[in-house]
Amino acid sequence: MAQSGPVVVIGAGLAGLSAAIHLAAGGREVVVVEVRDEPGGCCGTAHAGRYRFDTGPSVLTMPQVLAETFGAAGEDMENLLPLRRLDPFYRLSFHDGSRLDVVAGAERMAENVRELCGPDEAARYLRFRRRLAAMFEAEWPAFIDADMTRLRSMARPVALLRLAAAGGFRRLDRFVASQLTDERLIRAHTFQSLYVGLPPGKALAVYAVVAYMDTIGGVYFPAAGGMHAVPQALAAVAEKAGAVLRYGVRAERVETDASGVAAVRLEGGERLAAGSVVVACDLARARRGLLPDAAGDWRLHRPRYSPSCLVMHFGLDGRPPGRAHHTLHFGREWAGTFSALAAGRPQPDPSLLVTCPEPDAAAAPPGHGTLSVLEPAPNTASGADWDRLAPRLEQRLLARLSDLGYGDLSGAPRRTFDPRDWARLGHSAGTPFALDHRFSQTAWFRPAGRSRRVPGLHFAGMYTAPGVGVPPALISGRLAAARILEGRR
Repeated sequence: MAQSGPVVVIGAGLAGLSAAIHLAAGGREVVVVEVRDEPGGCCGTAHAGRYRFDTGPSVLTMPQVLAETFGAAGEDMENLLPLRRLDPFYRLSFHDGSRLDVVAGAERMAENVRELCGPDEAARYLRFRRRLAAMFEAEWPAFIDADMTRLRSMARPVALLRLAAAGGFRRLDRFVASQLTDERLIRAHTFQSLYVGLPPGKALAVYAVVAYMDTIGGVYFPAAGGMHAVPQALAAVAEKAGAVLRYGVRAERVETDASGVAAVRLEGGERLAAGSVVVACDLARARRGLLPDAAGDWRLHRPRYSPSCLVMHFGLDGRPPGRAHHTLHFGREWAGTFSALAAGRPQPDPSLLVTCPEPDAAAAPPGHGTLSVLEPAPNTASGADWDRLAPRLEQRLLARLSDLGYGDLSGAPRRTFDPRDWARLGHSAGTPFALDHRFSQTAWFRPAGRSRRVPGLHFAGMYTAPGVGVPPALISGRLAAARILEGRR
């Protein structure tokens, strides 16, 4: 039987907005409540004087997922949110002074590998690229773009066999090292494991799919407005489709009755009647008061969180010449940096991700630019003393940027976010990357997208499958909406 009554979506991040668009386009009455004064969630924004910075994702992969989200409401992404493909996708700068530009096209990329590593490694790279494509084709429809709320979702023998044949159940570092021999190229295809909260030696090779999306699928950026333009466009489409978005409103409690979800009580006492609720905010925090006691999920009894990060945003007098949008500066250390992070200590020689976008009138005055740098860091659950660490690591980061040729940025307008700031923004354990993706927190073992004990209660966002990242967040919202539209309480 189809469900009836309004749907309340808690959180106007990417997952919540995706759910709202699909639900409204499907004819449901939808109200989105968001505690902040604008949409975005993790895809947020911040200012320092005349400069604006993206505080979440700095690029977009798999743009077809975003296009499909707009398309659910009959909208064309190219008209609403034109994107440009970055070239290079990434610039990888190694400690020995060499560099590798990650570019579009197999032959063009192989030529860059040939110049850096020689013809034999270039041939190995092309074979490895085909292995990545095979893994992606096996994994995407069965384990990423699929509803994992039922255990039988994991029982897909053909898909599991294809994934195993592609090497998906090996450790990521061993899988890549079995295909490539140059240490620089191995690092280029394993550093992405930090996106899922694990060192390459502990992540499954299935997460090579992240390297596929980054290095083969392509990397994109909005033509104007930065990454924060993505949730703004999604919010506009949701409202056009009929959803009501209410900002500056805090949801205090999901109320239930004998049949399941009944309402969402807001701060101040207002009560929104609901036939279904999609909780699209920090799920670990939601368990502490927002959710009914019956909604507990055994998968969250001992959550294992991803590391956090220290991010510094700077306003510049001009964009540094010759810089790519994304440059990853690898440190000399490798294994030791991951060990330190796992032990709750700062990395001794961290790799830094520097983002230097093209000048944008919405981000900086004419002739000026912005620069952001991210350093992986222990989360607040690690026991690290961030009151002591923060100033020391900021000074170290400023010195490192100067050594890398970005100049003295100590006097530039800036905004800094460390794990304490992420915690103040509502992220459990002070990490914007939610739970890590160890096997016991992957696919069906990740917190469920639907409560089995509270009919009508659904979840979306990074805490649920498929997990962390822009495409997974959008997919999780679509899956939650699909369950509701199908009448699955």
